Amino acid sequence: MSSPTDAQYDVAILGAGIAGSTLATILARHKLDVLLIDAGVHPRFAVGESTIPHATTTMRILAERYDVPELTALATFESTAEHVTKTCGQKQNFGFVYHEQGRPADPAEANQVVLASGYRRAESHWFRQDIDSYVFHLALRYGATVRQNTRIADIEIDADRGAELRTASGESFKAKYLVDATGFRSVLADRFGLREQPTRARTHSRSLFTHMIGVEPFDDVAPVRYHQPSRWHNGTLHHVFDGGWLWVIPFDNSERSMNPLCSVGLTLTGDAVFDDRAAPEKEFDDFLERFPDVAKQFRSATAVRPWVSTGRLQYSASATVGDRFCLTAQSAGAIDALFSRGLANSFQTVNALAWRIIEAARDDDWSTERFADVDAVQQRMFDVHDDFAYSSYVGFRDYALWDAIFRVWHTYNFYADAALEHALSRYFAGQDDQVFRSLERGDSALAQAVRGLVTSAREACQAVERGELTPAAAATAIIDRINKERFFPDYLPHGNPDLKYVDISQDKAMEFMQWSRTEAPQWIRESFA
Repeated sequence: MSSPTDAQYDVAILGAGIAGSTLATILARHKLDVLLIDAGVHPRFAVGESTIPHATTTMRILAERYDVPELTALATFESTAEHVTKTCGQKQNFGFVYHEQGRPADPAEANQVVLASGYRRAESHWFRQDIDSYVFHLALRYGATVRQNTRIADIEIDADRGAELRTASGESFKAKYLVDATGFRSVLADRFGLREQPTRARTHSRSLFTHMIGVEPFDDVAPVRYHQPSRWHNGTLHHVFDGGWLWVIPFDNSERSMNPLCSVGLTLTGDAVFDDRAAPEKEFDDFLERFPDVAKQFRSATAVRPWVSTGRLQYSASATVGDRFCLTAQSAGAIDALFSRGLANSFQTVNALAWRIIEAARDDDWSTERFADVDAVQQRMFDVHDDFAYSSYVGFRDYALWDAIFRVWHTYNFYADAALEHALSRYFAGQDDQVFRSLERGDSALAQAVRGLVTSAREACQAVERGELTPAAAATAIIDRINKERFFPDYLPHGNPDLKYVDISQDKAMEFMQWSRTEAPQWIRESFA
């Protein structure tokens, strides 16, 4: 029997985080010889703990499209609690509470999107060390060869033969194709000079974060009653303010969870992004002193792991695909934890990459052209996320502008999620893989319309930064566009700034579905025909 170092693998994957392990699971399920390598070991801490419908719907697609039924257990909070772990929290809403330093809380300055209202399944707050470990061991069970605690020191890639990896201890591995899912310090990004210097990202932020016990639900200590449809504690809460935002992600907000922890992270922008800064504990305490309404949540809280303090979060790649390799997940680039898009982007990349690798192995054709569109998918996701984060940080300066950006964000997410769900329904009906390949191109009239809305919002925020528009004028222009282009019927709140909460009941959803097929603009009707 040959040793792992003698074998010729179809694919080697660097990085056994959730993206690398999910891809390894799918490829091994389809009988490819997969080598999964990681410098660390499981279980381990990871950020990116809040799921969104785009992430979990994509997980359902991965389970169905690639015949890996075990991934379905990660598609809802309920199934995760039953089949995977009881350490995760539930996520019934996305909540945003606006604060101004030195000013009392205003109950009219808060927003919420309810995610689990009647017809919707609950999203999750993933305790990542357990979720990542589950998928990692799934790859192992499907037959991937796994090497933990193995650091790659050198890589050689030949466009005709593939990749050879060498470890610091002198071992070598060969593979026909190489996927790098390691993160910011990507070996391939360094090896081929793929990092954009400087990054093209407009967003400029950094974070400090930890896990805590004793964080009180904001519902119990809030200085005013917001009258939101769902308890803040039942979802991911964002305290937003001019200069940044604070996330509160409880793992203890369900009877089905046995985990007392809460993920807490402070993200800062603008002049706060510099290298010479105080220890994160002091920075956090200083922040709480400035925002006493937020501090009430933390009066009995204690950190249970060391704080992590990052430098600038944003980085990008000039290309994510090359001869015999692909950068994916956090290796390709990153923006910010705002809006929890990291998991969704990672799973979308896995979805776009997996079928291409399976077909390349079948045809023994690993030409770069077969993978070129994966780069287009990743670069498009990066730019959209950057537009959202950049626009939000400008919007945080003024509530009316932030409120408008919130509506743009939900409009984009709503239609992206609806298109994904529609594609999955069509796949169930006909088992035609083309429905996913068509959606992946992102060239439908609907996709172009919502991206156009995002671009116009970002351009309005740029005009605010240049002093060419007031925040109020920018907010009005954004809302006017939402209404003029008829993204929604009048009974939904997106075009009405007086309505702060998005809670689409089952009846409203059925009414909207009828509208989307009959009275909506043509570019909406044709997308859901």
